[in-house]
Amino acid sequence: MSTPSPLSSPEKTRLIDRVSWPDIIAGLSLAGLLLPEAVAYSSIANLAPQAGVIALFAGLVCYGLMGTSRFAIVSATSSSAAVLAAASATTAGSDNGLRLVVAIALVMVTGLFFTFAGLAKAGSISAFIAKPVLRGFAFGLAIVIIFKQIASVVGIHPQHSDLARFMLELFGQIGSWNWAAAVVAVIAWGLLLLFARIPHLPGGLMVIVIGIAAGAWLNLSQYGVGLVGTIDLQLTAPTLPSLSYTQWLRIGELSVAMVLILYAESYGSIRSFAMKHGDTVSPNRDLLALGAANLLSGLFHGMPVGAGYSATSANEAAGASSRLAGWCAALILLIVVLTLLPSIALLPEPVLAAIVVHAVSHTLRPAVFAPNFILHRDRLVVVAAVLAVLALGVLDGLLAAIAVSLVMMLRRMSESSVTVLGQLDHGHDFVSRTLHPQARTVGNLLILRPETALFFANAERILAQIRNYIAAAGETVNTVIISLEESPDLDSSSVEALQDFCAAVIGEGKHLLFARLKTPVQQVLIRAAIPGLPIETLSALSVDDAVNVAQRLYPWPQIR
Repeated sequence: MSTPSPLSSPEKTRLIDRVSWPDIIAGLSLAGLLLPEAVAYSSIANLAPQAGVIALFAGLVCYGLMGTSRFAIVSATSSSAAVLAAASATTAGSDNGLRLVVAIALVMVTGLFFTFAGLAKAGSISAFIAKPVLRGFAFGLAIVIIFKQIASVVGIHPQHSDLARFMLELFGQIGSWNWAAAVVAVIAWGLLLLFARIPHLPGGLMVIVIGIAAGAWLNLSQYGVGLVGTIDLQLTAPTLPSLSYTQWLRIGELSVAMVLILYAESYGSIRSFAMKHGDTVSPNRDLLALGAANLLSGLFHGMPVGAGYSATSANEAAGASSRLAGWCAALILLIVVLTLLPSIALLPEPVLAAIVVHAVSHTLRPAVFAPNFILHRDRLVVVAAVLAVLALGVLDGLLAAIAVSLVMMLRRMSESSVTVLGQLDHGHDFVSRTLHPQARTVGNLLILRPETALFFANAERILAQIRNYIAAAGETVNTVIISLEESPDLDSSSVEALQDFCAAVIGEGKHLLFARLKTPVQQVLIRAAIPGLPIETLSALSVDDAVNVAQRLYPWPQIR
């Protein structure tokens, strides 16, 4: 056997590059941020602190193995925690045991939906929730979370979920507030703001250490300040929740909302940092990674996870250059959990509330809405999303926000607009005659272009507009070219509408040609075999080429 040769200099360099010190430093910074937030977000979800820790490890490990973004950090998020709390309370009511079972089932079904979406290669669907709606929802959610944390700190438990009545109950009992707990929370929040100004300092971890020490030194329990309590990380064997068929159906409905909010948040984080650094990511693999992370978290009674913007942004800001930063953070967290976790049980609850408030306060920036008001676009949508959360509560507000997004999408997709095209300067370009009055008609041709994709909601309306243009042209036009460049595909309703349209136009003695057909559109129209519409008239080529085909098929003097 030959003796292995020593590593060459380039090989040594590559080996050293794999151990990236910036990633290790970023991992250290992340550990100090993620553990406090994981425990804090558990309180938002009304779950035991270990639920956030389990979710943290599930997200870091699964995305580290399967994900494609070098910056994304998958862990529990404030929005998913709030949605989980509202959804489980809606299904289980005041039954705490059932609420825990429902929460586990919600996380697992969310993971299944992500996995099915990844296997179905649905990653090309960017997001169902429009960014203005998501930002409005996040803004309103942050307000709701902050006031709920204030209520928790001062020892008031309002019964209403809408913010108006919630605040009436909260401030109506101001005489019963625990002011000692409020002072502790304010001091902790002030320290978090101070430490945030120091780069790479794990402010959350520092505040936890200070809070534990102060709680023991000042004996805060005598002032009615509660403690986080024991964090039990003894993993039980994975089991499926025992629920009725009706309850599973309800959980499936609620999981759709969870998937949409997590995917919108995760996709936004992953894509924005990939574009910023010129990286390539695979949405389908990321969906599978999110599915595996949520399934693993649910099996071990953890929280839902996603690629939150704050953790991902902190990872990039700390200098991470690969997914090694997430692995370093997971390793450091494992050491902390194995050695120091019992101490976190002694943390005063107001300190935890301050960490929550500090974590979600980054979304309370009205400047994020400035483009909507400067551009005069989606202003009402933003306001509606914020008010929906404040007026309806977290879950109903989320569902309302999703409905607003879908209505926006359907409204814009169903808008019908048809442009009349003309030849520009006797060349090969055919442009809008409205924008370019100098563009001329060609012989007896009428050239039209729908400005939106044809689908079931707008096909008949768009084709009716085209019929009106044909009728207005009268006998001066006997050949019509329609450019379908905006339509990537056609559903069956659109094909039926086109069949009726073609029959009517051809029945009037006019000729029809189609240009700029995408391959799926061309194939489905060929299969439809519309009478009077030869294959030669279904062109994937330009409008100029379609004009030449029209001159060849229907020669002069019909076109002159």
